[in-house]
Amino acid sequence: MKTLFIIRHAKSSWDNTSLNDFERPLNTRGLRDAPLAGQNLVDRKENFDLIISSPAVRAIATARLIASELAYHGSAIQQDHSFYHASPKTIIRAINQVGDKVNSLAVFGHNPGLTDLVNELADFDLPNLPTAGIVKISFPFHSWELVSFGTGKIEYQLFPKDSDFD
Repeated sequence: MKTLFIIRHAKSSWDNTSLNDFERPLNTRGLRDAPLAGQNLVDRKENFDLIISSPAVRAIATARLIASELAYHGSAIQQDHSFYHASPKTIIRAINQVGDKVNSLAVFGHNPGLTDLVNELADFDLPNLPTAGIVKISFPFHSWELVSFGTGKIEYQLFPKDSDFD
């Protein structure tokens, strides 16, 4: 069985209007929520065999903060430029290329692509994956090549505004 964690970057800052979208950092709330998200994953005894992230500053910062909580070495995070504002099809193509020795994969990126990805993989109706939101999806097979629309099952959703988040 394969397990996919879809994680949207934590809340980003709009304070510096001279920065382009790609360069926006996390704001105070994002810097608080990302480690809390990681701690929630630790509490649930989750781990990642592989992390792939958009290289946008807010996404890779979120990935590193969550990885740190899970004792996943930050330098092992793969950055995929195609994840920056990617469509579900683009992300699925990348997932399909992951080696089958990886059983637990986390992808970090942006909306609307991640919300659409959740809905299409699990035939679900999530209106919005919030910042620092996590959705765990399981797949009933042993190869990432088989991940496609409608093949996953939502195991849980974990959002910052949930009472058990902090």
